Amino acid sequence: MDRDKIIIAGIINGDQRVLKGFYNDNIRYIKAYILKNYGTTQDVEDVFQDAFMILYQKLKSGILEVTISLKSYFLGICKNIWRNQLRKNQKFIINNELINKKEANNPYTTDNESKEREHLYRKYFQKLSVKNKYLLLLSFEGNSAKEIATIMGYSEGYTRKKKFEVKKQLFDMIEKDPLYRELKTI
Repeated sequence: MDRDKIIIAGIINGDQRVLKGFYNDNIRYIKAYILKNYGTTQDVEDVFQDAFMILYQKLKSGILEVTISLKSYFLGICKNIWRNQLRKNQKFIINNELINKKEANNPYTTDNESKEREHLYRKYFQKLSVKNKYLLLLSFEGNSAKEIATIMGYSEGYTRKKKFEVKKQLFDMIEKDPLYRELKTI
């Protein structure tokens, strides 16, 4: 991370040596990803430039707190930009095949997207209180509101209300996560 701090300072200050080094260190990964996913060399340059401007603006404003390597963070920005461009063109990638969304009859979900959705759900499920998690688990197991009320010691009406509130709380947390917005558009 010390190397990243030097790079961050160089980017903010416009140090040409650091900027050139950053470009040389990252372009091959960006190029490999975009070309593998049906882009052109011009797309590589455009995405790199757009991602670099985003990175620069966030670093300059001080709103960015990088908790992973700068290289990984930058690659993530590039991947998101490229996916968004494909989405804008009504295209998406499944199993290394470029699919035109207009031509696709069935909705596709890749394993990675499913795993990301599940991870997101579990992340926020764990933030619920023990009682709220238990209430939802009982519901997921197929127990009726009456059965849950008996187990939890609530009235049936309160159980329904509580279940609704807990689900709303869970989905509100999930919807605030940036990953949710990205997955929602897929």
